[in-house]
Amino acid sequence: MTTFEVWAPAKRVRLRALGADHDMTRRDDGWWEAEVEGAGPGTDYAYLLDDHDTPLPDPRSPWQPQGVHGPSRLYDHGAFAWSDDAWTGRQLPGAVLYEMHVGTFTPEGTFDAAVERLDHLVDLGIDLVELLPVNAFNGEYNWGYDGVCWYAPHEAYGGPDGLKRFVDACHNRGIGVVLDVVYNHFGPSGAYAPMFAPYLAEAGSNPWGASINLDGPQSGEVRRYIIDSVLMWLRDYHVDGLRLDAVHALVDHTATHLLEQLAAEVEVLSTHVGRPLTLVAESDLNDPRLITPREGAGYGLHAQWDDDVHHALHTLLTGERQGYYADFGSLECLEAVLTGAFFHAGTWSSFRQRIHGRPVDRSRTPGHRFVAYLQNHDQIGNRAIGDRLSASLSPGMLRVGATLLLTSPFTPMLFMGEEWASSAPWQFFTSHPEPELAAAVKTGRRREFADHGWAEAEVPDPQDPATFERSKLDWQELGKPGHAETYDLYRRLIALRKAHPDLSDPRLDTVRVRHGHQHLVMQRGRCAVAVNLAREPQTVSLPGAPRAVLLATEQGIGLQRDRVEMPPESAVIVAFR
Repeated sequence: MTTFEVWAPAKRVRLRALGADHDMTRRDDGWWEAEVEGAGPGTDYAYLLDDHDTPLPDPRSPWQPQGVHGPSRLYDHGAFAWSDDAWTGRQLPGAVLYEMHVGTFTPEGTFDAAVERLDHLVDLGIDLVELLPVNAFNGEYNWGYDGVCWYAPHEAYGGPDGLKRFVDACHNRGIGVVLDVVYNHFGPSGAYAPMFAPYLAEAGSNPWGASINLDGPQSGEVRRYIIDSVLMWLRDYHVDGLRLDAVHALVDHTATHLLEQLAAEVEVLSTHVGRPLTLVAESDLNDPRLITPREGAGYGLHAQWDDDVHHALHTLLTGERQGYYADFGSLECLEAVLTGAFFHAGTWSSFRQRIHGRPVDRSRTPGHRFVAYLQNHDQIGNRAIGDRLSASLSPGMLRVGATLLLTSPFTPMLFMGEEWASSAPWQFFTSHPEPELAAAVKTGRRREFADHGWAEAEVPDPQDPATFERSKLDWQELGKPGHAETYDLYRRLIALRKAHPDLSDPRLDTVRVRHGHQHLVMQRGRCAVAVNLAREPQTVSLPGAPRAVLLATEQGIGLQRDRVEMPPESAVIVAFR
């Protein structure tokens, strides 16, 4: 006997299962329930609302083996044979993250295929893998941000068991898993939940769709829908943390913001399961209150992505200053983010034409609460042709960028393939089956970049399967000249960061930065990092006499008491007496 439940403020709800329709009974709280003899794990089912004859998948469906338009399938979370009993979790302090898209990480594009490459991440020194969204969406492949089933892993990747096998394999190798989740909108195809109940706000939208109802009539159940999804990933899939997509698009005017409520309930679950659970926000607000403890009137999240660090590094390395890069590009800007996390911290943003951001309390906010990166899925994929830094930067400048990132006071994150300077682009790809939606996405993408001076023919068609195939990593590159040396540098930098506590010290108020003409020195306790951004050699002064060179990105580094002779486009890490 299985009890089915669904929230639907409707006049009538029927359950279709085991070849028959079953009338459901309405409870006082707006939920409907029905008991079905013989139903159990593996049983397909769907709901029919009012007098309509169209079967709809469960908004809380745990499994969609026939796609988002098909019936839901019962799944027993307790049946999986976990082997990670000894896993005690992985915290952010001192960790290095690795952002991965399951569909393009390997040629096969599945959880099981990704497992076969996990030893590579162990060798690299990765602590946490951050998966782009894996909940079910319409079509075979997609970035993942068009998900519509917030409880069901995408079937093409391997479904529920596939995700559990991946997490289990990570834990057995000492690697934690952070899952990217999207709760600010439903994807454009297969979003049936709003047909059941008021999941969408009565007014308002964001760039990706209608806003979610977090503070309107009957929003309590919608909030519970999100919170229960969060708890499910962490509890039933043994995931170690979640990256919450674009939280600035979560419109919530209640006294207790959804994010604060999430943080409180995840803290309770963490105590129950006996391991640390992490919530990381993506936000473009530059608001440190997201990561301020609840006791200090903050939301109590554990970390947030920091685009300002990316922008400061990217502009210095590439010279690009268009769009949101306009205010960045100086060594003063890089100094500001290395010592204060945000460049826009209550300052004028010419891109936004307003004051932006809020200062970080450097003495109380540890740097590990900010996730920093040279590249990520957005910063590569939102470029017209999805070109990585390796497509335009010299090898020397790539090494300089990697050194600055991996010696910063923040939690560093790599994007898959970055560690060997992958030549594969990361382009925007979709596989919408609906011709009208496919055409609209293609036209909109090309029109967007045409407005920025790109010829429409140069912008890849998101619906072309070749766009997806081009974005897959070529693992044969890893052993080739140039790529192998880049990988060795990343591996040595990560190992050095872990061997020398000064290089992962998260205290922002202890970071000291000095800079001159196209060079910068960052002091990290008894270590210092010097970079020469110029195309000619430079002599750079150090804050003392070093006892040893810990790492140099180029040959020809020369120490002279408190100075270092640096080749063009180079970096060096030294230790003081």
